[in-house]
Amino acid sequence: MSRTPCTSQPSRLSRTSRPSRPPRTSRPSRWAALLCVPAAILLALTPSIASAYPDPGTVTGATVVHDPTMIRTPGGRYLLYATGGGLSYRTSTDRRTYSAGGDAFAGRPGWWSSYGTTEAWAPDISYQGGKYLMYYAVSTFRTNRSAIGLAVSSTGLPSSWSDRGIVYTSTASNDYNAIDPNLFVDDDGSWWLSFGSFWTGIKMIRIDPSTGKQLSSDTARRSIASRGTPPNAVEAPFVVKRNGFYYLFASYDTCCAGTSSTYKVKVGRATSVTGPYRDRNGVAMTNDGGTPVLESHGRYIGPGGQSILHDTDGDLIVYHYYDGNTNGTPRLGVNLLNWSSGWPVAS
Repeated sequence: MSRTPCTSQPSRLSRTSRPSRPPRTSRPSRWAALLCVPAAILLALTPSIASAYPDPGTVTGATVVHDPTMIRTPGGRYLLYATGGGLSYRTSTDRRTYSAGGDAFAGRPGWWSSYGTTEAWAPDISYQGGKYLMYYAVSTFRTNRSAIGLAVSSTGLPSSWSDRGIVYTSTASNDYNAIDPNLFVDDDGSWWLSFGSFWTGIKMIRIDPSTGKQLSSDTARRSIASRGTPPNAVEAPFVVKRNGFYYLFASYDTCCAGTSSTYKVKVGRATSVTGPYRDRNGVAMTNDGGTPVLESHGRYIGPGGQSILHDTDGDLIVYHYYDGNTNGTPRLGVNLLNWSSGWPVAS
């Protein structure tokens, strides 16, 4: 998806349902305004943040994405899905050059329309029990009238996905938001789904491996991260286990505003999958804690919407950022993670 100066942008970039707030310009209009500002001015306005953060690894081809999730097939092919349409698709054989293909869903599941949308957000792909699973979200923009869905495929390829319907929902009467799902499977075989955006923060529920939906014998909704004060800008959880600790990655602050984005990735760790997750200084993620992993630097603005992929050469953090050299185009970022300190460090 290329961007033309001074034109409005597709609605697929308006991904995050957030608490009600004073009226403001819609995101497509804000994108149009940003794109009419010369790139040199935008770069001058970009905050200068720690040069210690590495640049993304070099990727080419179809690299305009939002909220990427990526998996490597047994044959060595990389499948990447992202926010927009029926879940947009990219593929690569070398993790460097990407090409686009058809969406995950050739036809939209009918139940999406109940949430006022024909596009899906923030997919999460994994391979479990001989099949590919993909959790994703649909939502009425600027509200927490949202739902997490589940799709299953034997190949993981576009148009092969069979939708299994709704997994979890939120409504205007709830204090949480059912978007940005991430499945974590623990060593004991238990399944957990974390999710959330703004409102009262990130939540976690237990999943039944036989259905992919909430376990009927454990319907608790646990809180694992929160900023504590409005607008409580934390979202996009991703949980992994390394060296005996559980690590919760999350995106903080403002997404989806081009070069005005302040998105950043932070992490905390715990000895239990349900927390408490604490940062390197011991501050709980339920009390606005979080150790930085990636922040804006140079032309690489607002990294976030992250997922973690364990590959043959180590763990990768896969994310989007806004390119200050191209008026804020959202692009794919990929970096290796170094765990030698006990904490993930992008390299």
